[in-house]
Amino acid sequence: MNAIGTIAVAAALAAGSLDAQAAPVLSSDLQSFAILGASAVTNVPTSVVVGNVGVSPGSAITGFLSSPGVAVADPQVTSGEVHATTALAGQAQSDLTTARNTLSSLGAGTLLSADLVGLTILPGVYTVPAGTSNLTGAVTLDGQGNLNALWVFQFASTLITSVNAVVNVINTGSGAGIFWNVGSSATLNLDTVFEGNILALESITMNTRATIGCGRALADTGAVTMDTNNVNAILCDTASGGEGSVGFAGNGGAGGGNVPEPATPALVLVALLGVASVSRRRARPTR
Repeated sequence: MNAIGTIAVAAALAAGSLDAQAAPVLSSDLQSFAILGASAVTNVPTSVVVGNVGVSPGSAITGFLSSPGVAVADPQVTSGEVHATTALAGQAQSDLTTARNTLSSLGAGTLLSADLVGLTILPGVYTVPAGTSNLTGAVTLDGQGNLNALWVFQFASTLITSVNAVVNVINTGSGAGIFWNVGSSATLNLDTVFEGNILALESITMNTRATIGCGRALADTGAVTMDTNNVNAILCDTASGGEGSVGFAGNGGAGGGNVPEPATPALVLVALLGVASVSRRRARPTR
């Protein structure tokens, strides 16, 4: 094997070992929530939520049945409960901070325009600059047949959509992960059709009839405000090949939504030095 081939094998082996140790972005506790606020969750009925609704450390939940410290059933919530200051909500909030830090550690990735309208975006890590609206029409996320496709969008400040904005997801499957990592607050405007997990440092506002077809609204320090919305974190449709059966949390298949630790410079250097050493020994003339 020549030196170039050895370098390729060494890099592949290193990447494979790191990927095997990767952890999912969202913990199992956090995955159970479709809506999670820190200070409050307010709702104008009737919303439909598939997954838990929770708040912690605050205890204010309006528009849902709730009782501080007690998990209760609610007719607007299916496959879940309302958690006001429960242990599960508290753990999920802690895990949310960890998840946001994990996504931030992936770096800026590729810089996109402030308005994503009309774009077809392949899996990867992206930065979206601040804008009056980050989506004035439709954007398409194309997994290109990868059932475990992963998209990470880094927002330094706000995520804002216009009225009737649409996120389309195509050519992927049950292991896909979509994460909108928002540095301040997020607003889904009237009749927005959204996909993926919004992880906001501050608050999330869902205006009238805005929907998250497959994903979550998770606010780290502020409130989640709802107005006759639909949010589905669990029982997503996979028949079209565009939805993730676990709410685009990326845990449906090997590698899906798992964030590998980047190969360290030291590891790469060791591999390269090893290859160079072998190459020098083979190049020496025999005596």
